[in-house]
Amino acid sequence: MMAENDQAIDLDPDPGCVDACCAQPATSVSLARTALIRQAFRLEWLTVGWMIVEAGMALGSGLAAHSLTLTAFGVDSVIELVSASVLIWRLNVELRHGRQVSESAELVAGKIGGALLFLLAAYIVIGAAWRLWTHQGEAFSIPGLIVALAAMPIMTWLARRKIAVATQLGSRAMRADAVESITCGWLSLVVVVGLLANLVFGAWWVDAVTALAIVWFVIKEAREAWNGEDCCADHSH
Repeated sequence: MMAENDQAIDLDPDPGCVDACCAQPATSVSLARTALIRQAFRLEWLTVGWMIVEAGMALGSGLAAHSLTLTAFGVDSVIELVSASVLIWRLNVELRHGRQVSESAELVAGKIGGALLFLLAAYIVIGAAWRLWTHQGEAFSIPGLIVALAAMPIMTWLARRKIAVATQLGSRAMRADAVESITCGWLSLVVVVGLLANLVFGAWWVDAVTALAIVWFVIKEAREAWNGEDCCADHSH
């Protein structure tokens, strides 16, 4: 009888375990998060590579064609290049020093991401107002059209993957970086619409108006990144 009681005691779960989650080794959670961080690294390095190409083509063709949307597209590419670099730094901090140390890096990266989005919104508004005031449009640019058409599927895919990983990591900073990718995708669509409208209809004002169409979205996400809102997930991961 005593042996049966001893066996029952031996088979009881750890009194300190309050739910089934504690039966899972702590290392498995750490390894899962590390795998997510490495996935985020791959996405950010892909972003860096494409942004170098996109920024060079967009800025060059935008300045040559006197196009606000193409130039804004190129400026956004440079900003996203900086944003990706900040994310690589933030992810590297966590990979080297652990999640507790990375919390301060997350806050800094979120502030930088928000500031970059505010900068982009200001550039678009000032540029659009100037073009509308001076009645300046854009010239058609084949290189600009090509890079904008290529950017749409590339940035859509990158944005979706970044949001998925940011949600699992609970990273506001990575979400802000994903918003940069979303903005880049929208700007590429705006560029295509503006270039084709000006080519077909000679509508000089489309360039500025289409650029202004995304400002509200950029400002909204900039505020969330700066204030640390919309964390995407809790900190249980």
